Amino acid sequence: MLMAKQYRCLHSAACVCTKGHLSEDAIFLIFQHLKWNPRLIATISCVCKWFDDIAKRVLWKEFCKTRAPKMMLDLQSNGSHSVDGNWKALAKLLIYCSGCSKGGLFDSTHIPGHFVYRTRFSRTSGKSFLIPQCRTDVLYVSDPCEHLDQGEEGDVGLFRGVFKSFSVSSVRKMLIDRGVKLHPKEVCPYCKAKVWNMLQAKMIPKSACSRLVAFDDSIECYVCLNGHMVGICTLLPLSDSEGASG
Repeated sequence: MLMAKQYRCLHSAACVCTKGHLSEDAIFLIFQHLKWNPRLIATISCVCKWFDDIAKRVLWKEFCKTRAPKMMLDLQSNGSHSVDGNWKALAKLLIYCSGCSKGGLFDSTHIPGHFVYRTRFSRTSGKSFLIPQCRTDVLYVSDPCEHLDQGEEGDVGLFRGVFKSFSVSSVRKMLIDRGVKLHPKEVCPYCKAKVWNMLQAKMIPKSACSRLVAFDDSIECYVCLNGHMVGICTLLPLSDSEGASG
């Protein structure tokens, strides 16, 4: 809970000091030695605007490249500009499950946001979330973050993802061509951009249910203007034998 509060306050940095800071080169070397510790970057960013600016330009980028090197290399290839300027949002997406709340994007249950230190993002999984007309797009999607025994909702899975070069993607073009409206109030939990409802757009293929091991038609997800995806599904319960073998 503390770490979640630390991340939420990144936008409230209020430091007005103008001198006495270490050089950017020194900051880089220190955090390189600390393996780009995200908790420390987030904590200091909360209290120092000067540091927060460096984190946005340099530190979160290095964190992303260290945490998911192959994925970052792919996202930046072919002149992609969908990542530059959004490293902070992408870093948060890599390690933070945004949860859901009543009255928010997913109105079914309340699950607090929390840090997730080890999440696998897969380009192969991403293909399962693309309708046939959009299979040339590149989408990385996480394994579902499992939240079990959520009352009437049962076992809930929350997943997140990011498109490569979303501004020129087939998904974005189709959303616009179909006249799908952006959500009037809700925004992306990672970058605060407006979002499209992919369920409303009828752009969630059946293959996504199989990939997530979810009940049919139980998936809901949104994609923002910057190409971040956030979604929820009802997971198929484990059988007694499956539960015992774990």
